Amino acid sequence: MSPRTRTIGSSNPEYVNARVRARRAALFDEEEYRKLVRMGPSEIARFMEETEYETEINALGARHSGVDLIEYALHANLAKHFDDLLDWAEGRLYEFIANYLRKFDAWNVKTVIRGIYAGAGQETIEADLIRAGEFSDREIDRLLEARSIEEVVDQLDGTIFGDPLEAAYEDYEATDTLVPLENAVDRTYYEHILDNVGSVSAERDDPVSQYVEFLQAEIDFRNARNALRLARTGADIDPGEYFIEGGTLFDRREMSGLVANREELLARIEESTYGDRLDEALVELRQAENESLIAFEHALDIALSEYADRLANRYPMTIASVLSYILAKEREVDNIRAIARGREAGLSEEEIEEELVIL
Repeated sequence: MSPRTRTIGSSNPEYVNARVRARRAALFDEEEYRKLVRMGPSEIARFMEETEYETEINALGARHSGVDLIEYALHANLAKHFDDLLDWAEGRLYEFIANYLRKFDAWNVKTVIRGIYAGAGQETIEADLIRAGEFSDREIDRLLEARSIEEVVDQLDGTIFGDPLEAAYEDYEATDTLVPLENAVDRTYYEHILDNVGSVSAERDDPVSQYVEFLQAEIDFRNARNALRLARTGADIDPGEYFIEGGTLFDRREMSGLVANREELLARIEESTYGDRLDEALVELRQAENESLIAFEHALDIALSEYADRLANRYPMTIASVLSYILAKEREVDNIRAIARGREAGLSEEEIEEELVIL
């Protein structure tokens, strides 16, 4: 898919947000998740066949089964929904959405790199790909054909990720950790999207202002997440080298200190502009034990989703509503996939529910 092909016309947020509200109403709720947790993979697939995933389940059922069928159907449905957003949008709104959806190019690059690093097979890696960004199917297939991380870097030559990954590859070889490569991908994505935002108005309900405010929050939470991951690696890496510019929570010079002090990191969030809006999420963050990075990251996901929802409620006729929906749809896909994988692995209902992100 190449979403950057139609930018003419004026923005149409009223029409797009009306369509988004309808889609949002169809998302799974907590009761449906509780039903899925009690099902096996085949039962989950049959349940999905009675929902909006019917088309994908039926189309893919002849080639896949079990958890593989569920994952392929989830990702195909996600891509279809986000393609619809681009079909509906016009003008600057289209540009904003298209640039934001390049997050899935970043996701796919990191997924292929992680898969090769872990020794996963091509089919296993492909099941985790989401074809909803700018990369064409052929470009993604070429990444899948790579036999080494160095080949992936070579394949991305000429894209926005090429030079940053090449620069980070030396650190990857020196540390044998994916942190330098993954952070290079994230940093490139956010730098690119911010470079294409344009001028920001002083008016809070200006569409560009809302877009930038959301991106700043996402960058802040990404930096917080990376700080924790860097601390866990124990590798001799300067955290400041992988800091993502554009947020407001802290600057590059402060990154090293925050990597070593989780309480200071949480205090910084509490004292920031997010503090009064994210009180419940901060409680979740403080309850996440040091050794439980997954719990901490889930709390960050909840915090960002709640932040997007608050922006959408306050400024319903801006891109905030679209961004809030994108996160909600991603959350649904992640939750269903976590349930299916958990059931396949024989996890208890309680263990699976701990993996879910439900607002």
